Amino acid sequence: MTTEKSSAWVGYAVTAVGVSMSVFHLYIAFFGPPNAFTLRSTHLGFALVLAFLILPFRKHGGTRRPNWVSLLLLIVAVASAAYPVIERDYIINRMIYVDDLRDLDVVFGVAMVLVLLEATRRAIGLALPVTAGLFLLYALFVSGQDPALLLEQTYLTTEGIFGIPLSVSATYVMLFILFGAMVERSGTGKLFMEFAMSLTGHTAGGPAKVACITSGLFGTVSGSAVANVMTTGTFTIPLMKRIGYKPAFAGAVEAVASTGGQIMPPIMGAAAFVMAEFLGISYLAVASFALFPAVLYFLAVFCAVHFEAKRTGMQGLPRADLPRLGAVLRERGHLFLPLIIIIGTLLLGYSAPFAALCGIVSVIPTTLLRKSTRGFVRLHVIVETLVTAAINTISVALACACAGIVVGVITLTGLGLEFTHLVISASQDSMIIALLLTMIAGIILGMGMPTTPAYIMQVALLVPAVVKLGVIPEAAHMFVFYYAILSAITPPVAMAVYAANGISRAGLWDSGLMAVRLGATGYIVPFMFVFGPSLLLIGDWQTISLTALTAVVGVVCLAGGLIGYLLAPARLWERCLLVAAALVLIKPGVTTDLLGAVFIAAVLATQISTLRREAAAPALAAKGGDKSP
Repeated sequence: MTTEKSSAWVGYAVTAVGVSMSVFHLYIAFFGPPNAFTLRSTHLGFALVLAFLILPFRKHGGTRRPNWVSLLLLIVAVASAAYPVIERDYIINRMIYVDDLRDLDVVFGVAMVLVLLEATRRAIGLALPVTAGLFLLYALFVSGQDPALLLEQTYLTTEGIFGIPLSVSATYVMLFILFGAMVERSGTGKLFMEFAMSLTGHTAGGPAKVACITSGLFGTVSGSAVANVMTTGTFTIPLMKRIGYKPAFAGAVEAVASTGGQIMPPIMGAAAFVMAEFLGISYLAVASFALFPAVLYFLAVFCAVHFEAKRTGMQGLPRADLPRLGAVLRERGHLFLPLIIIIGTLLLGYSAPFAALCGIVSVIPTTLLRKSTRGFVRLHVIVETLVTAAINTISVALACACAGIVVGVITLTGLGLEFTHLVISASQDSMIIALLLTMIAGIILGMGMPTTPAYIMQVALLVPAVVKLGVIPEAAHMFVFYYAILSAITPPVAMAVYAANGISRAGLWDSGLMAVRLGATGYIVPFMFVFGPSLLLIGDWQTISLTALTAVVGVVCLAGGLIGYLLAPARLWERCLLVAAALVLIKPGVTTDLLGAVFIAAVLATQISTLRREAAAPALAAKGGDKSP
């Protein structure tokens, strides 16, 4: 077989599997899902097949054509995923932990674990498979679990590989990834960019503000920090450098803004859907919890880039070079409709999968409304979009399945209770210390793996401890969710910063430390909603309004203190007071609010006095120079 023919059959196979996967999920979204094992096994089977077809054994130096090892693993993966579907009745009716395993149970169970670990390694790296392997070793050699019992928990129940995380991937995430792929391909990305340019491109530091708005909007349909950077950053980073921002600052702005896309409703990262299942609430409720903290996050970044532009005297882009808002909305404004339809469907009380289906169905007629977007409605473009969505789902599906191994071990061995004991003992019943330990663990876990598995493991190991110390479950889940996300901008393993540096050409540590400064609010906001759940829109509206007001003031002060500008360039003691004001406003309460107000008033008084002196200086100079003979 020639190389061309070999490559051709792989392309045809990927297209067939990708289209089949997307169509399968559209079918179940419309007609309803089958039983748990059929849905989850089929979903995982599709992801495994695509992984072994397109992901090489080695990241570097390999070809995209599968070798004989990959093809063998593909066959094993198909058989292992098909077994629970074929033997569904037997698996459902057997008595868990009582009936002995059959030989085929053992063969396919071991095979599934091995191929899943290898496929996950190819998709997202070593961190998660190694973690899952260590948990399996712990169960066998430290906890002393029976191997048959462990295999049963992992493969023949919905408490392991086929657990809640994989269910969320199959039920929710795939559909929203498909929706994101469709709206991106239809030209919505260009709409977001031109919309942001028309609004803020002419203001001080305009391109940096464009990055904030565009990445926030694009993040609502992407859910991946790195994907956001590579999509919007190729345009915004060169623009920021063009008007005078340093490469490190430009890359950091894009990385921080793109990372915030995972917390910005209406469509957040995959972990948000998992959170809804763990908490037993609707996805709309999770989105409502995330809304105001996300606004604070982007407000802080927006203020930081504004203050930096004012401090250094940077201007915006000429209005003549910018698109007109009216023209943008006339030409492409209709592409907002699918997003509006999803939000409206959720607000009417329908499920997230149904809302995603409505959004997907609306994309094609929406693009037909204008000649400029009708190019999407071509058979080959739609096929490519279906395949792209399936490929983009690989890493999420495999990560969820692999994380299911970890969750299964934790449940079987009782390790979660031991961890809760450990955290409470180490913190000596101090909530602050427990939260700091949880924050550090979350960032470390997130550095090595995607947000979703990092969040899942924190829920199993750390959330019970902070809940036991008095944190409400909603705030505890959002707390660990945030730090799993923020690992993308936290050195030394800051994947969003890596991606931005590929465009800005800045050094890792320069961009990484700047990203931490710009994203500082993201590190503080979780503490704010732990101590004041009203930030999650929980509670009466009077409390929510007051907390929201103090939080907004706090994040503006934090941005001003870290950048060194508020109304005018800030001196060191003013910067310290601004940061102190932000920190005391974290904890809701009259005393802390008054203390923060005093700090802010002191800074404002000196800055206003400075501005008045600067404004009066030219007049005094002119008066002094105008001497009568």
